[in-house]
Amino acid sequence: MSIGSTPTALSAEHLDGVTEVRAGVYVMFDLVMHNVGVCALSDIALSVLTTVIGHQEDKGWAIVDAGWMAMSRDRGTQRQPRDFGYGLVCSEHGEVLGEYLMTGANQEHGIVTRTDTPDREIAQRFPVGTRLRILPNHACATGAQHPEYQALAEDGTVQAWPRFYGW
Repeated sequence: MSIGSTPTALSAEHLDGVTEVRAGVYVMFDLVMHNVGVCALSDIALSVLTTVIGHQEDKGWAIVDAGWMAMSRDRGTQRQPRDFGYGLVCSEHGEVLGEYLMTGANQEHGIVTRTDTPDREIAQRFPVGTRLRILPNHACATGAQHPEYQALAEDGTVQAWPRFYGW
């Protein structure tokens, strides 16, 4: 018998007779799973490293070099308790910058804004060249956009993991 979903895999008490658990984002987690209470933000293991490449200060925008081709167009949180836009913004080192989201996405560029009011000093906060990490709404859709993953260990070492193709 085959069962599915990450929440099922984490909440099942008895799996007698089950021969397969299809637990989609179980390994990486994402913002959708965070919103349903399956994981903490600190449990999300997939992020997209991006660089600030420009600003539209009058709008409170920082423009980054990761658009929907890097993040996916998945807006899976838009009907959940917290809408994370196209992703939650973190520092390069993974510290959540809670009031900043990737609120817009073109093919190659993303728009980072503050959630409550426009940040007219966003260029000072995130100068051109600043590296940020974006936590994805849906790890599967974001992960599928990339041919390999740069696995970052706690000691700072990085190892390239090629993506497995085929389902």
